[in-house]
Amino acid sequence: MLPPSHIDGARLLAWAWSDLPFGHVASEAGAAPIAIHGLALCQYAGATGVYRFSCDAQWEAVQDEVYASADEARQQLPAQYRAVAATWHRAGCSN
Repeated sequence: MLPPSHIDGARLLAWAWSDLPFGHVASEAGAAPIAIHGLALCQYAGATGVYRFSCDAQWEAVQDEVYASADEARQQLPAQYRAVAATWHRAGCSN
């Protein structure tokens, strides 16, 4: 599934998608864990850091973390998101 051009107001730089979840994030109030199908590297206007957004099946950000660069964000993917290998795509590219 192709991502939107912006997530949480930040411009998309790169993305990865998997029909099988990369992993899961604990939800609030004891509800079922949320499956993470999309990973997005984004940058807010005027910011120097790059955010890695962990997204649900509708590209809604569930969790985020800021990094110094896109390479750092890709390299430091948490173990909880390694159930499926991430294949990264540049924004505007589907392959």
